[in-house]
Amino acid sequence: MRPLDPRLVRSTAAVRVHLAVTVACGFAATALILLQAWLVARAVAGATAGTAAALGGTVAAVGVVALARAALSSGAEAAALRSAARVKSDLRRRLVRHAAASDPAGTDAGEVATLATRGLDALDDYVARYLPQLVLAALVPVAVLVVVFRADWISGFVIAFTLPLIPVFMALVGWHTQDRTRRQWHLLQRLGGHFLDVVEGLPTLAVFRRAKAEAALIRRVTEAHREATMGTLRVAFLSAFVLELLATLAVALVAVEIGLRLLYGRLDLETALLVLVLAPEAYLPLREVGARFHASMEGVTAAERVFAVLERTTARPAPPAPAHPADRPAVRFDGVVLTYPDRAARAVDGVDLELRPGMTTLVTGRSGAGKTSLLALLLRFAEPTAGRVLVTGTDGGEIDLRATDPDAWRRRIAWLPQHPYLFDASVADNIRLGLPDAPDAAVHRAARRAEADAVIAALPDGYATPLGERGHRLSAGQRQRIALARAFLRQEVLDTPLVLLDEPTAHLDPANAAAVRAGVARLLQGRTGLIVAHDAGWADLADEVVHLDAGRRTAGTGAGALHGAGHA
Repeated sequence: MRPLDPRLVRSTAAVRVHLAVTVACGFAATALILLQAWLVARAVAGATAGTAAALGGTVAAVGVVALARAALSSGAEAAALRSAARVKSDLRRRLVRHAAASDPAGTDAGEVATLATRGLDALDDYVARYLPQLVLAALVPVAVLVVVFRADWISGFVIAFTLPLIPVFMALVGWHTQDRTRRQWHLLQRLGGHFLDVVEGLPTLAVFRRAKAEAALIRRVTEAHREATMGTLRVAFLSAFVLELLATLAVALVAVEIGLRLLYGRLDLETALLVLVLAPEAYLPLREVGARFHASMEGVTAAERVFAVLERTTARPAPPAPAHPADRPAVRFDGVVLTYPDRAARAVDGVDLELRPGMTTLVTGRSGAGKTSLLALLLRFAEPTAGRVLVTGTDGGEIDLRATDPDAWRRRIAWLPQHPYLFDASVADNIRLGLPDAPDAAVHRAARRAEADAVIAALPDGYATPLGERGHRLSAGQRQRIALARAFLRQEVLDTPLVLLDEPTAHLDPANAAAVRAGVARLLQGRTGLIVAHDAGWADLADEVVHLDAGRRTAGTGAGALHGAGHA
């Protein structure tokens, strides 16, 4: 088993940074270990020789070095845990993106689900603890041997002879553990996939009265996984015991030969103390590597499986051409009918409507008239029961909206809903929703254009202020301004040609309504807009006003009314 998968280093920047920091911390820790051993030996030898009064500085230095080692260890572990979180996050995002872009028929959903959850969690111990210990295991024993050989060549030979026994036994245990770990992983993957299949097919199993039989099968697979896990842990605990025993016996050999020579006056006390203090430090990193070996096995296995999934060529078939609307598409509803499955009445009943490039259309009507259903059709949240929604294609002709890729089409829309959802995240992250890489400058510009900058400036931490679940820190009007800033950011970053607004100022107080209204006017400039509202109060921003009643278009006024009447 390789202790580090090269693909992790090549493809994940967080691992490269983590390794560099770990090596630097390893050199610093090694130097502090050697310095502390020398200071302790000097202090004890001096005290024994009767010069304790002059040792105040040495004792103080020992304390300083001990504090430095503790601070270095704490800081290195905190940095390692952050690196592990970044590595897991990066691999999860890549895995999910790959699964979303792959052909579902060629994707093992159980394997992907297991890898994205329990599998990648195993990288915590691997990245944060095993890799740093691996660096120390390479640096500390070599440095200790060099110092010990210079101080006492006999003790150096004893340590050099016994030190390789630990990695030899680690390798022997590792070969046995590797097979057990792979079996454990295989059973966990099988359990995850089978459980997912059972949940998806539960209605069918219940109809054919096979639910109890499948539950019994899941219990058997779960029991097999439990036994494999306990067997692996048993080997891991026994291997730790063997390594501890070897290290203890090796240190005992060094102590015996040092004690005998010290007794007969063939070795001075300071050198003996230096060797005795350093000897356990030579074996400790190797023992720690052995103790963390099981975690490394599971983490490396999970990483290998993730890269195996990412390297599969199971791309989703491309949608049939033409699949992309023009840069500034016109949108036309051609006899569109929409009936929801749980309702008898039509939500949209034979609507003909054209949204022309650069023009704004206002759709009015009372609740239930079908206004929001028009937005659902444009957002591809619903498909027409009859009729078509047509958009201008790249060749200038019209294509059915159902022939476009939904995600690509939605990236061309700036949408302001009546009740925007704000997450328990910072203001900046809420504005960046869907555009996580948008720069701070663009976020700030979007907030200013939405007249939300004053609201944000009044928050405790400005753009870094968490908004709480559903944005409970803000009023309804302030939440609407944040959502408007979100639309402005999409417009700037994605150059969205289509703007959809659902009751932008409903239930807002006059001050917030005026601010949102001013921002909406800027958002609509040069774009194709559709505003849905209960009344005609937005008519001054619209080029055409359309009224819906019970899903049907009943009237049209404004600059484009005559053109719209031809469709009615």
